Amino acid sequence: MNLKPEEISRIIKEQIKNYDKKIETTSVGTILSVGDGIARVHGLDGAMMGELILFPGDVYGMVLNLEEDNVGCVLLGDDTDIVEGDTVKCTGKIMSVPVGDGVIGRVVNALGEPIDGKGSIVAEEYRKADVKASGVIDRKSVTIPLQTGYKAIDSLIPIGRGQRELIIGDRQTGKTALAVDTILNQKGEDVLCVYVAIGQKASTVAQIVGTLEEYGAMDYTTVVCATASEMAPLQYLAPYSGCAIAEYFMDKGKDVLIVYDDLSKHAVAYRSMTLLLRRPPGREAYPGDVFYLHSRLLERAARLEKGGSITALPIIETQAGDISAYIPTNVISITDGQIFLETELFNAGVRPAVNPGISVSRVGGSAQISTMKKVGGPLRIEYAQYRELASFAQFGSDLDKSTKASLEKGKRIVEMLKQEQYSPMKVEEQVLVIYAVTNNFLKEIEVDEMKEFEKGLIEHAHSNSPSTLDKIKTAKGFDDELVEEISKLINDYKSIFLSGRE
Repeated sequence: MNLKPEEISRIIKEQIKNYDKKIETTSVGTILSVGDGIARVHGLDGAMMGELILFPGDVYGMVLNLEEDNVGCVLLGDDTDIVEGDTVKCTGKIMSVPVGDGVIGRVVNALGEPIDGKGSIVAEEYRKADVKASGVIDRKSVTIPLQTGYKAIDSLIPIGRGQRELIIGDRQTGKTALAVDTILNQKGEDVLCVYVAIGQKASTVAQIVGTLEEYGAMDYTTVVCATASEMAPLQYLAPYSGCAIAEYFMDKGKDVLIVYDDLSKHAVAYRSMTLLLRRPPGREAYPGDVFYLHSRLLERAARLEKGGSITALPIIETQAGDISAYIPTNVISITDGQIFLETELFNAGVRPAVNPGISVSRVGGSAQISTMKKVGGPLRIEYAQYRELASFAQFGSDLDKSTKASLEKGKRIVEMLKQEQYSPMKVEEQVLVIYAVTNNFLKEIEVDEMKEFEKGLIEHAHSNSPSTLDKIKTAKGFDDELVEEISKLINDYKSIFLSGRE
């Protein structure tokens, strides 16, 4: 075979030209079985836990089981066109979501893809959905209050920025309403919000988004949504994706509020996934790591030494008020307190239906402004005494004068703590109203006139003495001058109110 010199030089030149080309190796495997959103793949020896795997038709799956001869993947898309024998390949990427200012005001799915019809999201970066929580050294004590706008909570069960406060109760007791109102109350407070809907009806999520838009709360809120019709893996991923979005802003030094609605459905989605992956079931058929599922999520809520915080409000639904069930006890032990909403109170018209007996905040007074701390102490004691007296008084009507007075005052306290949905109150207004009730200014006001009186008192304060409200917010407790101002304000309005009644 005779090679011409010019051919030899051309071949050599081509070899030199292509010398820099790198050979890429991709780990590929074969599908052994697929069904119920679970695929078993043989041959992916280099697959990592949580790695994204590319299936035919551009469907992604996530590795959750690493076994001796195969890997178990959960599919994050439609599996109708995926069949046994198909080839899949590793991507080398861990599940990540787009984060940045572009996600504020948007509704996204568990993968961070927009589902609100407002176009694509410009991501500043991609963050891993499931990461390790901040360490002890990076954290700081919780001292700044996060106001919910509810008198019953801000006075008795205060929440601080960086805290994890569980909202727990049966279905239809106002858990979501409380969380949504807390988001509405962050308007103008420089707190960004993330609402994560897990396993909710699509119509319910649309209603919540509509409410947030109506009250102007979508300007600082992101909604992460994995509805009841979506696959279990997406419901499992949704809270981690929401937390990754919140962590981006926390690292920028911002305060973030994140609501997980609700973690009962999250645990059920994880249970269905793990049973299909043939992991051994434990108590109530949940897998052994269901505690870790929630602890690694909720531990990411923190207040950082360098600034920025995530406040988590996880929601848990109980069955017939049983807080000793598996998932409720797990989450109670992870969080820094719980707000227990009771069906009996809700049906009796006490809304929010907070049971102050078993509700607690383990941060307490350090997450309250000074004036709220001063009025909150007596309120807690008098409310507890009233509940005890009320249960005792139902057995007999022969009560002494002081007991009757305590019961009357207690009725006014209960009435004062009631609050309409979508009407959160500023903290200085709350302090004014609580001060009026606990210091016996309202003895002459009938119980059924309390709401009208409260509304009028706040309007009177804003129009005639806004400086007093400002002092309540900034004062380091009640000095004689402030007490005098508040007393005069309440008495002035009371005389107007009573004269109008005659």
